[in-house]
Amino acid sequence: MTTLAPPAVRGQEPTRSRGGRSGSVLVWMVLPAFVMFVFFGIVPLLGVVLLSFATWNGITPTIQLTGLTSWKAALTNPGLVNALWVTFLIMALSWLVQTPLSILLGTFMARQSRYRGFLAVFYFIPLLLSSAAIAITYKSLLDPNFGLGAGLGIEALNQDWLGQANLAIATLIFVVSWQFIPFHSLIYQGAVRQIPQSMYEAAQIDGAGRVRQFLNITLPQLKYTIITSSTLMVVGSLTFFDLIWVLTAGGPGDATRALAVQMYQLGFQASLMGPASAIAVILVLVGIGLSLLLRRLGGRADESQMEGV
Repeated sequence: MTTLAPPAVRGQEPTRSRGGRSGSVLVWMVLPAFVMFVFFGIVPLLGVVLLSFATWNGITPTIQLTGLTSWKAALTNPGLVNALWVTFLIMALSWLVQTPLSILLGTFMARQSRYRGFLAVFYFIPLLLSSAAIAITYKSLLDPNFGLGAGLGIEALNQDWLGQANLAIATLIFVVSWQFIPFHSLIYQGAVRQIPQSMYEAAQIDGAGRVRQFLNITLPQLKYTIITSSTLMVVGSLTFFDLIWVLTAGGPGDATRALAVQMYQLGFQASLMGPASAIAVILVLVGIGLSLLLRRLGGRADESQMEGV
């Protein structure tokens, strides 16, 4: 009886050893990314939080801790309310424009076809361009003196697109959508291709057309993808700076002065690093809050939509 015990024990030891080695390898693989995240993400964020409780002009080496002085200056700034309104307006309008178009384009490009593959490659060119280059290009094209409208002699296009508040916001939303819709279409294209084909075949047997298949199968199956894409759009819209700054510099007046532009003007033009850091912290908190809200609205995003998985 006692001679049977040793083999059973020896049979379990290799399993624990393999598990331990796998865990050790996983830790070493994750460690570089974790160190980079802490060094370039957490440490600067802690520095900004600390700077929001200090007074500093960004030039002299003296940084003086002054408690809530910078926060009071930031929160009582007359431009803060307008900057918040512009930020949420850009966020909402860009989401309303980008989401339906991205879903439709992603669904269209998910089908197997040679010309659709060519269109997909051609369409993703904006992803290769920087925001500054796109802003300079559109600023030249929309110039009322020598832009596209004046060059072609088309009166409807010959407007002061960036000189009027409503037109400037509309132009900004158009440029943002032109730049980022290809990226989100790519996400939806991949998600649509993961939907089991058997669901569409069953719907066809039941007599459902393409529109009904899209509404009853494609859209529900894209629920978690919509949440992911929306989170990227919402959080990304909080960081729009280079595009707005090059295109409109926050103007005309303060029509396109979002929080990121307000932060830059306070920090690097007015040399008020404390209030600028306070606005940066507000941006981080708003981004975290909106991300958590979208995750809660989407339910448990960690659940799989596929049966048995």
